[in-house]
Amino acid sequence: MPEGQMAEAEAEAVRLKEEGNRHFQLQDYKAAARSYGQALKLTKDKALKATLYRNRAACGLKTESYAQAASDASRAIDINSSDIKALYRRCQALEHLGKLDQAFKDVQRCATLQPQNQSFQETLRRLNTSIQEKLRVQFSTDSRVQKMFEILLDEHSEADRLEKAANNLIVLGREEAGAERIFQNNGVALLLQLMDTKRPELVLAAVRTLSGMCSGHRARATVILHAVRIDRICSLMAVESEEMSLAVCNLLQAIIDSLSGEDKREHRGKEEALVLDTKKDLKQITNHLLDMLVSKKVSGQGRDQALNLLNKNVPRKDLSVHDNSRTIYVVDNGLRKVLKVVGQVPDLPSCLPLTDNTRMLASILINKLYDDLRCDPERDHFRKICEEYITGKFDPQDMDKNVIAIQTVSGILQGPFDLGNQLLGLKGVMEMMVALCGSDREADQLVAVEALIHASTKLSRATFIITNGVALLKQIYKTTKNEKIKIRTLVGLCKLGSAGGTDYGLRQFAEGSTEKLAKQCRKWLCNPSIDTRTRRWAVEGMAYLTLDADVKDDFVQDLPALQAMFELAKTSDKTILYSVATTLVNCTNSYDVKEVIPELVQLAKFSKQHVPEEHPKDKKDFIEMRVKRLLKAGVISTLACMVKADSAILTDQTKELLARVFLALCDNPKDRGTIVAQGGGKALIPLALEGTDVGKVKAAHALAKIAAVSNPDMAFPGERVYEVVRPLVSLLDTQRDGLQNYEALLGLTNLSGRSEKLRQKIFKERALPDIENYMFENHDQLRQAATECMCNMVLHKEVQERFLADGNDRLKLLVLLCGEDDEKVQNAAAGALAMLTAAQQKLCLKMTQVTTQWLEILQRLCLHDQLCVQHRGLVIARNLLAADAELARTLVESELLEILTAVGKQEPDEKKAAVIQTARECLVKCMDYGFIKPAS
Repeated sequence: MPEGQMAEAEAEAVRLKEEGNRHFQLQDYKAAARSYGQALKLTKDKALKATLYRNRAACGLKTESYAQAASDASRAIDINSSDIKALYRRCQALEHLGKLDQAFKDVQRCATLQPQNQSFQETLRRLNTSIQEKLRVQFSTDSRVQKMFEILLDEHSEADRLEKAANNLIVLGREEAGAERIFQNNGVALLLQLMDTKRPELVLAAVRTLSGMCSGHRARATVILHAVRIDRICSLMAVESEEMSLAVCNLLQAIIDSLSGEDKREHRGKEEALVLDTKKDLKQITNHLLDMLVSKKVSGQGRDQALNLLNKNVPRKDLSVHDNSRTIYVVDNGLRKVLKVVGQVPDLPSCLPLTDNTRMLASILINKLYDDLRCDPERDHFRKICEEYITGKFDPQDMDKNVIAIQTVSGILQGPFDLGNQLLGLKGVMEMMVALCGSDREADQLVAVEALIHASTKLSRATFIITNGVALLKQIYKTTKNEKIKIRTLVGLCKLGSAGGTDYGLRQFAEGSTEKLAKQCRKWLCNPSIDTRTRRWAVEGMAYLTLDADVKDDFVQDLPALQAMFELAKTSDKTILYSVATTLVNCTNSYDVKEVIPELVQLAKFSKQHVPEEHPKDKKDFIEMRVKRLLKAGVISTLACMVKADSAILTDQTKELLARVFLALCDNPKDRGTIVAQGGGKALIPLALEGTDVGKVKAAHALAKIAAVSNPDMAFPGERVYEVVRPLVSLLDTQRDGLQNYEALLGLTNLSGRSEKLRQKIFKERALPDIENYMFENHDQLRQAATECMCNMVLHKEVQERFLADGNDRLKLLVLLCGEDDEKVQNAAAGALAMLTAAQQKLCLKMTQVTTQWLEILQRLCLHDQLCVQHRGLVIARNLLAADAELARTLVESELLEILTAVGKQEPDEKKAAVIQTARECLVKCMDYGFIKPAS
């Protein structure tokens, strides 16, 4: 590089360093790290490089990227081994990474270079204590691990000792230090011995311990996968026991997360370097899971767990990531196997072992795989595989194969609907459906009618369905004597009949027909003699029929039918979740309603276009009555049970429906206590963290409504309360509406008043800038809510530091808010100012410099009509008097002395006691300074 260019590059590097320093002062640590990084690419100057690495290490500490911070500090130390700041920063990063011995060496070197530095001496003492404790725990852990295995592998151990040892081992495996001790003490081999005992409780304990050991540690996960072997893991998952199958599924998920880097924990130390490419292992796991789908030896539970793992780990979670190679691999090597599961007919002798959920899980997997394809050629390839599979099943000589072909189409229609629609157009598919409808075998009729129902929608491209669907279904309904088929045909009719949606003017059936269909559905729902699979279809019917306001109103008044639906929702059959959620959304009117613009209505009427009409029973008072009845019937415990479904069937769309229902139920503040008492607060948290964007916002809004008026310790017991903070902070986004902003602020105010740990969590979630923005808001209620929230947040030390920092108007805004006409805003701002001036003396002096109106505002506070505002004003005055003699002199020379004297001389009564006491304390302080003398 020419000399001139080099000089320019060096100058630019210095400019970028200064820019990084400015970002750092403004606490924008990511931007600061970027500036330092760009400067490092330009400079060749060793001293500047050392400074840049050292500064970027400081950014790493602030953003909790401790591995990066340690690496940058090491590079600065490589340039200058006596760089005391870099040594200390590396020590801090290593301490956070758990490498106490290395951190101790760094701070020891710091203390040698600067023996007088108290901070280094303190860190040295603290690390020494921590290392001694770690060694003590390590030695005691080693002996505990040995003892546990001795008890577990001793055939003569008593049952309660066995159980205790197994539980202790599981807990130990979940902690990083404990997992490492088990691993170092030949634990994997001993756990394999436990699995060889074939005793279910010991095998379960071994599997759960291995899960803990795999979490967040790629090297250990690889060793465990190879030691236990994937075929053995899959054969354990294939057993009948639901508990065992789920535990092994969790083990495999922990292994997959660690190998793919999906787990959120930071990988420890340098173990990354020891592990070879993990793609081969991940591919082997995928192949074994696909083989499980079609194996007769695998139980229904095992098949479900294999499908759950494929659903969770194959399709991309983020479509902005370009690589969909896992999906392409599964389509090429496993789509036929998934189609085989979808096409299973429970009544045929050749059927694989299934649960109620297996086929639905397979349909969801097909849908996810199809959605994960990036281009038309990929989708065409997918469609061809499906077409070849279905047409290959058609056989005039073998009716069973034809039934399987139609069942496969039916399953695909429940997944990617447009693909299913294309398959309906295949030669022979519709004809076969009609032929099966007229078959003598119940199994054939069931499959054909279910396929017809799934094909029957207003989106259907098959003109046959549109023109002949209702007639065909009506004929089957009238002629069949079989209740199972009657219910299914009725659902098909309900589905085609609900095409008008909630529009009162577009009722498909004659007046009263919809109510008759609904009455029949409710009757079947309450009939325990009908099998669960068939009663599920009655709920499906209600999901369509409850779009009609008369039907939903009758349904919520029919307590036995409601409770029968709730009981079905709590069973192991999770395929019902979507129908129950849809029915509840309809009953609570929590679906999106298009705003009707009067001018457009007039225009539509003039041009003789159809105008949507609202049913009288869809008005607010009817909805409120339905919500009351649902709460009384126990809807919250049902929703809580549905949210817990650990299955791919609980799709993001279903979660969104549940969130909508919760939000509608939380609307009235009087009902929120009931919702909390029945566990609604806890159930909402996962809905606010995962799902569609709309679903997460709805759930967060419901959480805000609960957090605003409930005791957080009761609504979100234990550690759960900390998970509520992030969803509430997300509602402060300016894209959310005013009501969501307001209720989120109320919720955060309530939380921030509970504990220091919660205030720290709110601060860490970067809520402070948003709260400050709303303090500037023109809307009175938003400004008041934000100021009240800030009043609680100023108790947190880092918030106080923000007020102390130069170059911002935070304190000025607070002082000016104390002069507002709105009493609630005044009260909150005065409370915040009272706490800040009590906690930080510097702020007492700063307050007098931020605005010339400070004294006038303070005097107005001390004379306020409202005692609570007056008391806060007097506390501020007391803090200012105590902070500095010159400042006290300024106050005494003003009219404030007269105000304090007037207030202090009042006759004390119960209400004014605190106000008078504070005024007298101010006067005593003035006497201490000698500015005033007591009257003789």
